[in-house]
Amino acid sequence: MPAFRPLLPALIASPLMRGLIAFGSAEAATRVVRLGVLLVVARRVSPEMFGTAALALSLFELVRVLANAGIGQRLIVAADDELPALCRTAHRLFWIVCLGVAGVQLGLAAIVTWMFDLPQAGAMLALLALVYCVMPPGLVQIFLTMRAMRMDSVARIAATQNIADSLLTLSLVLVWPSAWAIVLPKLLAAPVWTFLARRSTAWTADRAATPAPWREFALFGPAILASEMLAAARLNADKLVVGALFGTEVLGLYYFAFNTGLGLTQSFVAACNLVVFPHLAKADAANTQREFRTAFIAGLALLAPVVAAQALLAPFYVPVVFGETWVPAVPFIALLSLAALPLYAGSLIGAAYRVEGRPQRETLLTACASAAALIGLAAGAPFGLAGACIGYGTGLALVFLPATARRLATPPQASPSIQGALS
Repeated sequence: MPAFRPLLPALIASPLMRGLIAFGSAEAATRVVRLGVLLVVARRVSPEMFGTAALALSLFELVRVLANAGIGQRLIVAADDELPALCRTAHRLFWIVCLGVAGVQLGLAAIVTWMFDLPQAGAMLALLALVYCVMPPGLVQIFLTMRAMRMDSVARIAATQNIADSLLTLSLVLVWPSAWAIVLPKLLAAPVWTFLARRSTAWTADRAATPAPWREFALFGPAILASEMLAAARLNADKLVVGALFGTEVLGLYYFAFNTGLGLTQSFVAACNLVVFPHLAKADAANTQREFRTAFIAGLALLAPVVAAQALLAPFYVPVVFGETWVPAVPFIALLSLAALPLYAGSLIGAAYRVEGRPQRETLLTACASAAALIGLAAGAPFGLAGACIGYGTGLALVFLPATARRLATPPQASPSIQGALS
């Protein structure tokens, strides 16, 4: 603790804390709306319907990660003079990647429909492929907004989209209680994000600038895509494993527990990565380690109380808020909520590696954590769903927490230059 005490004044005054608070407030507002919607959905939709929606959405999230190919991260760390050329190339790459991912999802939808005889889930996947046609017009603008450290704008955009998603879910489930009422709003809310992202930063392609060669994106692209794929596998393949081992009804229970226990905290973990990455990219190389420690303390101070409240108060708020039907999910909510702490630690280490131009190290760490989490889940499954939840969180902790401890114990020193790595 004494080693961290000199960081407290800087922590309080840091723009980093303002960014984290902006995302935290946005997530809190979103969560309040989602809880209200989930209260209605949980009383009108059966666990089996939840299971069908969980299968479709888990596959959608697994495929969607292919769209994160490190293109936007390259824009964030770009020098001012190279930005116009990079933006032109990035805009083209965003369209190519998103349309390619849409094709992959349509292929997966066909496989789910015909090979696994799940026509409803296949139809949902096919419809959600349209999301990738809506995203590209706003992607350059949103990453330029992040580059400018206007994280309050990014937080508002994400919150508005999520709230629109929740309100659409509420409207649909009232008139059409089904798995479709949970899935369809993901598509209907996508244009809201695109519209707001385009307004966040004014950008048009500079025709006078020659598009940058694609190799400019080579450092971040493969490593970040691999990291994101592994993280998506860890955060979504668990549903597939639970469904295969326990059946659709238990999957619905697990899906409810996962979203209730990790819904808010997992969103905040992702938000921390979004805030910390551009913050560290703006720091001098000699101050990167100090800024990392400051960021770690700031995020943990906001996250830890929420995790504790979710784990300890689950027996009280679940029956009151969601009804007696979901009381069996209480122990799983408490166990899964604890997994947010190692996930947070891993997210910040990944941001530091990206800023230092060493995204391959993040890929290796993510691979180890993903394997450990899924192996722990499978190893704990013979002891019931609670054992599976404990194994999942333990696997994450065994990889991410020691890596974080080593990182925090490293003396402050000049970190590798990201521009040097790119040159």
